[in-house]
Amino acid sequence: MEQENKMFSNKDLKIMIIPLFLEQLLVMLVGMADTLVVSYAGEAAVSGVSLVNQFNTIFIYLFTALASGGAVIISQYIGGNEKKHAGESASQLLLFSTLFSVLVAVLVLVGNERMLHLLFGKVEDSVMQSCITYLKISAYSYPALAVYNAGAAIYRSLGKTSVTMYLSVVSNVINVIGNIIGVFVLHAGVAGVAYPSLIARIFSAGVITALCFRAGNEVGYRTGWIFQWNSGMMKRILNIAIPNGMENGIFQLVKVALSSIVALFGTYQIAANGVAQSIWSLAALAGVAMGPVFLTVIGQCMGNKDIDAAEYYFKKLIKITLLISAIWNLFIFILTPLFMKFYSLSSETKNLVIWLVLIHNAFNAAAFPFSGALSNGLRAAGDVKFTMYVSIVSTIVGRLFLSYLLGITLHMGVIGIALAMACDWSIRAIIFIRRQRSGKWKVFQVI
Repeated sequence: MEQENKMFSNKDLKIMIIPLFLEQLLVMLVGMADTLVVSYAGEAAVSGVSLVNQFNTIFIYLFTALASGGAVIISQYIGGNEKKHAGESASQLLLFSTLFSVLVAVLVLVGNERMLHLLFGKVEDSVMQSCITYLKISAYSYPALAVYNAGAAIYRSLGKTSVTMYLSVVSNVINVIGNIIGVFVLHAGVAGVAYPSLIARIFSAGVITALCFRAGNEVGYRTGWIFQWNSGMMKRILNIAIPNGMENGIFQLVKVALSSIVALFGTYQIAANGVAQSIWSLAALAGVAMGPVFLTVIGQCMGNKDIDAAEYYFKKLIKITLLISAIWNLFIFILTPLFMKFYSLSSETKNLVIWLVLIHNAFNAAAFPFSGALSNGLRAAGDVKFTMYVSIVSTIVGRLFLSYLLGITLHMGVIGIALAMACDWSIRAIIFIRRQRSGKWKVFQVI
């Protein structure tokens, strides 16, 4: 118990975990509300928003990977009580995030029509016009999204996750109200959905940046640090961010490939898979929310050169993640038959959804805490290349190859896809558990 008092008490962990979980839950619920509102803008609008969101997800993951790289460096400096260097690394993160996101936004704005015709060339003209409109407006929000993630990295590294939770509440309320006005009052179609998201992201970016500039902050932005390129600091951030970004990029490409495989199955299987995925997203919240906690806690322990504390919190956080994941996944599975009452689906499709959710939730509770949250702890210690290689190979071999083998060759359909996902998590879980127990993560020097 001595180490717990020294670094993070149960109260400290609770203060971090609960807001992160509630924030993820809120984002998920608002996403569902957005989808409902968009459906009233017409089928072309729904299709356009859906297709472009797949494209936007790639950039969202890149900005998240960049912020995660910054969070590791910031957390380690905080753990080492080097608040000045933590603030300097945060300021450099803001600089690079802004430059990178502006470059991406310009490229998308210049080449948006060509990109969309290349990706979705076979869609109807009305759907393509919706895609173009939504993507153009979305691209303007990329810098705001990246700037928000950079600021959120500071508060999460400090363990002050309630700040991002409250900001997320206000931002999502703005988004939902804006969508309602845009669709039902202004009848603006796709634009009526896109502009509220832009406004909400600009609001979040502006507020988090203002908070990070506040005088008296433990760690914050300073103008001099932002406008002075520090190649050493930038290299440290990118050493974490680039492997993480590559891993996430490959994962997104595999997801696109899996969508093509699912499209080969019958209509009822495609429908069941789509409904199951929305429930899976809700069930996965517990494991996803614990990821930033590992980054902060393990990062601070390693920054303080306290290896014993890092080992202690690896074990403690895994136990917490397993407990929360088991309870939450069981709860969502129990609710699944109730969810089915709101869908106009055949009994065959509903039964398939329940089986898919059962497979997902069982492995999400047992394996994902190790394959997801634990891997974040290894990254926080600087063990980023190993986690990248394992994740990429496991995604391609475990998920993509097995999906083809089980789903198509063995005629298991979407059940085979779900089992392949479970195998992917299990492979990573076994390897990451062995890696953590081997202690090889202790030798990395991040700062």
